Amino acid sequence: MQIRISWPAGQLTASLDETPTSAALATALPIHATANTWGEEVYFDTGVSVALEADARQVVDPGTVAFWTDGDALALPYGPTPISRGGESRLASPCNLLGSIDGDPRLLATVRDGDPIRVELV
Repeated sequence: MQIRISWPAGQLTASLDETPTSAALATALPIHATANTWGEEVYFDTGVSVALEADARQVVDPGTVAFWTDGDALALPYGPTPISRGGESRLASPCNLLGSIDGDPRLLATVRDGDPIRVELV
């Protein structure tokens, strides 16, 4: 499954694996939300509540599409966060892994805190 994430300064697509969380997310699309930034991570509420999956991780590769179950939010890291050690992308807590951003995840650097975000199926 592929999704498009758009905001005032740009857009990108992401490819999602078949997981229980990505299936739950797909049923909620399209989503309109407000962006939050935390270091080099963008996250936003989805209105979807799911359980933590067995393969959830806190340290992920930049460009990973993750679901933060504590906040019912998509988490899109593109670099270090305030709790990272070195250059790693460390999320606030373990997150479900959904897939990855197609292309350069650093495009997310143009998202500003408070920007409107839209997520839709491609």
